Amino acid sequence: MPEMLSTDADLHGQPTDENLGRLQFTTLLYYLQVTNPDNGLVRDKTEPSAPASIAAIGMALGTIPVVVERGVIIREFAAKITRKRLRFLLELPQGPEPDASGYKGFFYHFLDIETGRRVWQCELSTIDSAFLFAGALTVAAYFDQDTAAEAEIRQLATALYRRADWNWARDHGPTITHGWRPESGFIPYRWRGYDEGLLLYILGLGSPTHPLPTESYTAYTESYEWRNIFGRELLYSGPLFTHQLSHMWVDFRGIRDAFMREHDSDYFQNSRQATFVQQEYAIRNPMQFVGYGEHCWGFTASDGPGWVTRVVNGVKREFFDYIARGAPFGPDDGTVSPWVVIASLPFAPEIVIPTARNFARMNLGMTRLYGFKPSFNQSFSVENSPTGWWVTPYHFGIDQGPVVLMVENYRTGLLWDIMRRSGPVVSGLRRAGFTGGWL
Repeated sequence: MPEMLSTDADLHGQPTDENLGRLQFTTLLYYLQVTNPDNGLVRDKTEPSAPASIAAIGMALGTIPVVVERGVIIREFAAKITRKRLRFLLELPQGPEPDASGYKGFFYHFLDIETGRRVWQCELSTIDSAFLFAGALTVAAYFDQDTAAEAEIRQLATALYRRADWNWARDHGPTITHGWRPESGFIPYRWRGYDEGLLLYILGLGSPTHPLPTESYTAYTESYEWRNIFGRELLYSGPLFTHQLSHMWVDFRGIRDAFMREHDSDYFQNSRQATFVQQEYAIRNPMQFVGYGEHCWGFTASDGPGWVTRVVNGVKREFFDYIARGAPFGPDDGTVSPWVVIASLPFAPEIVIPTARNFARMNLGMTRLYGFKPSFNQSFSVENSPTGWWVTPYHFGIDQGPVVLMVENYRTGLLWDIMRRSGPVVSGLRRAGFTGGWL
């Protein structure tokens, strides 16, 4: 099989639709192969003992329209899969008990893949629940036919979303907390300043049952940092995924809130700037990590070689495990994530495609099951590794979705078109003060 994106691209450096389709398909297989067929719960990662991740389940729901429109599963059966998953989630126990599946309509971050109950004393996660709700609203808007099966999907998905008590999650403050634990109460951190929390507020503002007050969004944006980095003006957030996850569902092209009107930009243009900042950081490579350059970048939340210090070429280096890496202010340990580059395809195809082509030439599994390995580190040598350096052994459920959905948005705008029909999303955007463009 030829290396995708490397051999059969046209003269302008664009991949053929077939190239992108192949990458999208192999990435998509994750949600078909590591899903429990009994209940629709999706593993957090490919490690056999891994529990289900509520965010991965949301992303799996989000990919359902792609699965149907791309002819992977017929609509009738995709509807059955969707209905089973939603029904199971809706019937899981909610309450303050430590072994429930969620509370106040939100879900714990990780659930047992068989029973759907909380594992590891993990936190009730507002952001991961938001990804689940976004996936539910996707299928609610997509399955619009006048059949009993599709009507039930709409009813189940809407019920799942309407149940979330967004104001409880504020814990008497203006902003939303990161979450809650039955053992200790609310987590002290809150969603403030620009990040993937943008989606959280749009969904909370759009709730027909427990809507956030508009001042919550104002409080979220109050600590935004507008910066000039490498000569580019942008709303700063270090890890690249924070500039992508809300965009999987919402088409921010040409729509602006008060902050973006003031800066004559929009969140889509901002993500474009952030993508170029990441590339420029790798070109400058201030810490002199191996491999960084014009076609090797992508710094985000990812798996890493581990918490270890090594001397590399006479320089003492600190390496990390799973952590949110960022550019240009770090943390940075030489770890690069191909998936997060692909997820910027709609924003900056002219730099994403040559970078993807470079990754395709490296031994990163691009043409194999689930697509690119999510992260690698060329500064961390590993004996007996096919590459000679560290490559994560796992694929992660929350890395696959952004590739599938953003490739689709680049190809057809499918997810963006579907979510324009979602009443809660449109309502949430309007209540956040967004105007213009398609709104």
